[in-house]
Amino acid sequence: MKQWRFKEIVVMAALSVVFAVVYLAFLPLGKLLVGFFGPIGYDFIFGIWFIVSTIAAYIIRKPGAAFLSETIAAMVEMLIGNATGPMLIITGMVQGIGAEAAFAITRWRSYNIWVLMSAGVGSALTSFVYGYFVSGYAVLETGYVMAMLATRMISGALIAGLIGKAISDNLAKTGVLDSFALGKVYRRKNAA
Repeated sequence: MKQWRFKEIVVMAALSVVFAVVYLAFLPLGKLLVGFFGPIGYDFIFGIWFIVSTIAAYIIRKPGAAFLSETIAAMVEMLIGNATGPMLIITGMVQGIGAEAAFAITRWRSYNIWVLMSAGVGSALTSFVYGYFVSGYAVLETGYVMAMLATRMISGALIAGLIGKAISDNLAKTGVLDSFALGKVYRRKNAA
């Protein structure tokens, strides 16, 4: 395994801080959706809370990028005002483990769209299992709980996977990622 370079750590941390702000900004929308649709409302947009893990892993392409970025984002989100408090760090770790598992299955060698979408689904699964016990989903009807899970998995695949890839690819086009794994792949593709 290659060692992490200082600039990779800095970019991962910067992405985590940026997305901590994004995560906090999406809470009112989540609450609004819950007001209209009930508990499933958050699941429509839940993929937004997994996106830093797929972006960081896709750009840096090293073991731990997904887990660490999601954990750091949760810490920062807590520090800047999420009322959940320290439990949010555990939530971030749980989400990061789900994303990291998708990259680990490929031994951190594949970063195609299917793996990125799988990372979003992985975060959805681990966060849902955790949420099932912490948030009391057990009191809901089984069919409703299954609909929540399916919605969260779709959200994870589409938002964290597809949108995360699009954001990263657009960053790579600017040249700002030229010294990172994604930037090198992008340059090779366009040189051919």
